[in-house]
Amino acid sequence: MVSKRVLKISVKNAEFQILHSLRTNRSKRSQEKEVFVEGTEGIKQLVEARWEITRILYREGVKLSHWAESLLDQYHTAKQIEVSSDLYTELSEKENPSELIVTAKIRTHKIQDLPTFEKPFYLLFDRPSDLGNFGSILRSADAFHVDVVFVLGHSIDVYDPKVIRASLGSVFHTKLIFVESLSVLETFLKKIKEKTGLRVIGTDSNGSLSLKNQVLNAPILIILGNEAKGMSVHLQSLCDSIVNIPMLGVVNSLNVSCAGSILLWEVAKNR
Repeated sequence: MVSKRVLKISVKNAEFQILHSLRTNRSKRSQEKEVFVEGTEGIKQLVEARWEITRILYREGVKLSHWAESLLDQYHTAKQIEVSSDLYTELSEKENPSELIVTAKIRTHKIQDLPTFEKPFYLLFDRPSDLGNFGSILRSADAFHVDVVFVLGHSIDVYDPKVIRASLGSVFHTKLIFVESLSVLETFLKKIKEKTGLRVIGTDSNGSLSLKNQVLNAPILIILGNEAKGMSVHLQSLCDSIVNIPMLGVVNSLNVSCAGSILLWEVAKNR
């Protein structure tokens, strides 16, 4: 076992304030380029995806499991911090705090650095505004092997702890690209269409084509509109087709993460 130096937090010092801000403050996460992760599943996925862990926190006086101890041994270069029980509870978002909390460096990807996939399977979410919806669609994107998830426009913070929790840690396995503008997207799509024959499929409850009559297959980009406003007019103009999901009930639309998951499955089953 590698010897390790344990820091202790028993008062609201500068380190505590940083940690609290990483959990609650989008600007701080962006500034520090770090993410706050609580919960066994999220931490396990973070480790499996090989993100750089910067801190590991545990509660003073609580016996750790074999898994937690092994994580401390494995990441002996990260700051290891023993936090007093009351402050640990304040840092936690849970009624019963997890035995470990970690912070990690955010892994970034740029659109210009993307490799060219032979048959790309892309998803674009236009101005996502709900943390739970975004986390849920990331789970589906991981389940159906989406190559890249693009986020367009002003949106929620995709590294908010609620997104991480809703995604069950799949956010750490997802290649996320933040598209700066529609012009950047148009340039990228033109290049990929020329190379692969990519189709751009939009989704809307009033779409002119029924999904039951469509065969969705890669190379493809699925576009999901904003939860309240749908796709922008400009985005609609970039679509080769706009499909609707036929429904039998009284309500005429699905939650965006549910609709997106159906479309992703349609592509995945034909890949």
